[in-house]
Amino acid sequence: MFTRDLGDGVALALRDLSTVERMHDLTVKNLDRLRRWEPWAQAEPDVDGLREFTRARMTAWVEGRSIPCIILVDGVMVGSVGATINHYSQTVELGYWIDADHEGRGAVSRAVAALLDEVFEDRAVRRAEIRTGAENTRSRALAERLGFVHEGTLRAAMPVGEVRQDVAVYGLLADSWPVA
Repeated sequence: MFTRDLGDGVALALRDLSTVERMHDLTVKNLDRLRRWEPWAQAEPDVDGLREFTRARMTAWVEGRSIPCIILVDGVMVGSVGATINHYSQTVELGYWIDADHEGRGAVSRAVAALLDEVFEDRAVRRAEIRTGAENTRSRALAERLGFVHEGTLRAAMPVGEVRQDVAVYGLLADSWPVA
């Protein structure tokens, strides 16, 4: 297990079964916001389902295929960030969300940057991707701030509720990352 201090009270910690109930409460609190962008947020969250999801992510972590994390601010869980690693293609897909009360304060940018450091330095990943709703300006701005390049838009690629949203695809090569 790990915890990484990201400065100014922000930390990245491994998501495990001890985080399930707090993550459930945080998800419920932010559900209306999350439903706008996330297919997984369409169903009512339940603790048992989140426990199974966390167990699966932990198994993938042990196998080196995932880095499931929580974002902490002053020791309080405020969001989630994760990396799904494909060793065959040497790629990683990143996903993230944060509590509305902590939006715009840089915690997610720090957390994603820390994961990029990890995968580019220690996991032989050569390319990172962020896929986000084309209209999700905050998520797109984060990708661009970290140096990701908008590589294209997939039309109607993501079902979110009754709507199929366009998906903006961002890529970042390890050689372009400052620490790699």
